[in-house]
Amino acid sequence: MAVVAILLAAGNLAGAAEPGSFGYGSAATPAQIAGWDIDARGEDGAGLPPGKGTVDRGADVYAEQCAACHGTFGEGEGRFPKLVGGVGSLRDERPEPTVGSYWPFAPTLFDYINRAMPMPAPHTLSSDDVYALTAYILSLNDLVPHEFVADRNSLPKVKMRNRDNFIWTDPRPDTMAKPCMNNCVNAADVRLSSTAEGRDLTPRTTGPLDTMQPK
Repeated sequence: MAVVAILLAAGNLAGAAEPGSFGYGSAATPAQIAGWDIDARGEDGAGLPPGKGTVDRGADVYAEQCAACHGTFGEGEGRFPKLVGGVGSLRDERPEPTVGSYWPFAPTLFDYINRAMPMPAPHTLSSDDVYALTAYILSLNDLVPHEFVADRNSLPKVKMRNRDNFIWTDPRPDTMAKPCMNNCVNAADVRLSSTAEGRDLTPRTTGPLDTMQPK
């Protein structure tokens, strides 16, 4: 045991001799980093990869990879979600948020399939197959015609039904502060000028169920 302890201590000393490094692993290569950079932006499709896919090809891929969970026509199976339907239901007591009724951007559908589907083996489909699946699901929702071909140029142009019902600017004041990157205020100089409690805006001072008094 003493020998082992000495060896471990020697190892720790050797690691300590390399400041800034744990002494194992290797730096990621640009190709490895690029392999993880898979996000596609919904609003304009920035980041969508090369490739394309038709509705017919998407029907074949869907039957092989998706129908068991999402139903033959996107109607859902068991507890797995529907992909089609629900149009006009979002204000109902039991809304059905689907690709056709709720999603704001078509590139987001590509991004989700690409990074998370099929559920047992995510990120295993080719870009062409993901484009084809996206085209097929959009077609099931009557958002594109049967001859539609999905690619990095066509997807951002698809107008989703719920696109204009999202609020993209958060109105809450605490979310509008921009992070300071240089010449920032010294934290020691910051003084509180008011608090929510001091303005009777917290349950402690306003709620009838809370009998505690302001400090």
